[in-house]
Amino acid sequence: MTAPKLKLPPLSLYVHIPWCIQKCPYCDFNSHKLSGEIPEREYVARLLDDLRADFSWVQGRDITSIFIGGGTPSVLSAAAMQSLMEGIRQLLVLTDDCEVTMEANPGTFETEKFADFVKAGITRLSIGVQSLQSEQLSRLGRIHDPEQAREAAAHASQLPLKSFNLDLMHGLPNQSLDAAMDDLKQVIALNPPHISWYQLTIEPNTLFASSPPELPDEETLWDIYQKGHELLEAAGYKQYEVSAYSKPGHQSRHNRNYWQFGDYLGIGCGAHSKVTLAQEQRIIRCEKIKHPKGYLDLTKPLRYKLNEVAKDDLTFEFFMNQFRLLEPVSKQRFENTTGLPSSQASQQFNKAIRLELLTENDETWELTPKGHRFLNSVLDTLLD
Repeated sequence: MTAPKLKLPPLSLYVHIPWCIQKCPYCDFNSHKLSGEIPEREYVARLLDDLRADFSWVQGRDITSIFIGGGTPSVLSAAAMQSLMEGIRQLLVLTDDCEVTMEANPGTFETEKFADFVKAGITRLSIGVQSLQSEQLSRLGRIHDPEQAREAAAHASQLPLKSFNLDLMHGLPNQSLDAAMDDLKQVIALNPPHISWYQLTIEPNTLFASSPPELPDEETLWDIYQKGHELLEAAGYKQYEVSAYSKPGHQSRHNRNYWQFGDYLGIGCGAHSKVTLAQEQRIIRCEKIKHPKGYLDLTKPLRYKLNEVAKDDLTFEFFMNQFRLLEPVSKQRFENTTGLPSSQASQQFNKAIRLELLTENDETWELTPKGHRFLNSVLDTLLD
C-alpha cells in the first residue's frame, strides 16, 4: 500500500506584541513590562522583515486568519496597527473572509482605540476580562476594574466587528462555587458571541509559582466546571474546545486551525511557527528570538530555533492538538497533515478503545465523555 503524502493544510499568521503595562503573576507568556516609549516604528518594520524572511513557507497559500497576541497588542497606537496591517496585506493574500483577531485589555486607554483598530482591519477582539470581582482582579495583577471590563464589552458590541471574545478565568485563589458562578453569570449577561472560560493553573517561572496562592480543591474545581458548563449551554453557548464556548457561527477560526494541526507562521518576539514543506515531505517548527532588544538588533538573526518534527512524534502531536476540539477526528485529515497511515494510529488506540475512552469507525475517531475527562490517559496510549 502506498504511504500517504503530506498535503498543505490551511495557513494562519500569528503576530506577537511583547509589551504589557504590567506583568501578571500567573502569566508565562513572552511578555515584558513597559519601560518608556514603545519603539513602534522599529518593531513594525522588524515584524515585516520577519515575514519576508519566512515568505517561502507560504507556498502560494492565502491566509485564512491572523491573530495578534502578546503581551498586550492594544498598547500599540492605531497608527502602528494600521502600518502593520498594510504591510501584511502587501506581502500576503488574505481570504475575503479572513478573521483578524487582536487581544486587548479592558482599560480605558485601550478601549478608546477599539474603533480605530477596526478601521485598521481588525475583525475580532479578544478582551482579557479574567474576572468581574475587584478583589480577584487585584490578586491577578490586572490593571482594570469590573466597570471598565463591562464598558469594554459594551463598546465592542457596538462596533462593526464580525465577533468578539471575552476571556474569563475560574479556579481563582480561594474562589468558591458561588463566586465562580457569579463571575460567569455577569459575563454571560454582557452577551459576547464567544467566551473563553479557562481554569487558572500555576505555571513554572511565574510569580505565582514562587509564591503560590491557595486554589480551590479538586472537588470544588469539578463542581465549578460542571455548573459553569450547564450555565453556558443554557445561555446558548456551545462548547467546541476544552476552554472555548461560542454562539453559532462564532467559533475562533484561528484557534480551530491551530487545534486541527494546520500551519501557522509566527512573527515577533518568541513567536512560534509550524509549517508543512510539502515538496520535502516534512514538517518543521521554528521559534523567533525572545527578547525585544535582541529581536530589534539588526545584526542578530530572527530565528532562534528551527527543527524538523520527527515522524515518531507526529501522531502524538496531531492528537494532542486535535483532541482539544470536541468533535470527531477525520482519518483523512490525519493522513493529509501527518503523511502517516491512519491504520498506524488505529493500532495504537486499541487500548483506549478497550477502556471506553475512544470510539472508532471507518472515517473517524471520537473521544467518549470519559475520554474527554481523562484525555491524558488517551494520549498516553500513543506513547506505550
